Amino acid sequence: MNEQPGFSHPAEAQILARIDPGVRARAQAIRLMVFDVDGILTDGSLWYGEHGEAIKPFNALDGHGLRLLREHGIRVAWVSGRKSAITARRAAELGIAPALQGIHDKITTIEDLAREAGLALDAVGYMGDDIIDLPVLRRVGFAVSVPNAPFYVSQAAHWVTSLPGGRGAVRECCDLILAAQGRLGACFTASLSTLGGAIQ
Repeated sequence: MNEQPGFSHPAEAQILARIDPGVRARAQAIRLMVFDVDGILTDGSLWYGEHGEAIKPFNALDGHGLRLLREHGIRVAWVSGRKSAITARRAAELGIAPALQGIHDKITTIEDLAREAGLALDAVGYMGDDIIDLPVLRRVGFAVSVPNAPFYVSQAAHWVTSLPGGRGAVRECCDLILAAQGRLGACFTASLSTLGGAIQ
């Protein structure tokens, strides 16, 4: 496939050809991307054993996408309304910090994160799927949701992924941001040692 003018790699052209220019501009401005956990990094299922939460399924492609964002200078944070030792373990495995849990006033938390990073909210993105996420989705520069979110949540987003939460939606978002910033092509040529190379 021939590269389209203005794109440094065919994969960027393929991704951005399907994206509205306004959405592309929003993704291009992002310097901090914040993710909800349940329903975004997972499919929203909560598996319990006799001793409490036993399983929380994460997606390896999503994990690598988050790592690529960080490798290319984009800050990544998790902000979840629930508390889970499994979430904390996964965040530590990926090197995600901060990974804040038990947060119900998410907009104040995101404003604090932006302030600490020296960023305006226009440079902050957020990906969420439920009512608790609406105040943030309505304020940040790049609001993202998933097709399995309630319609009144997805309507508040600037962009809705084609893949559902926990099934590659986060990777789709990461790839879009990197493509919009002309950084995705570098991911194809970077060595495994540069990107870490570990299973995500």
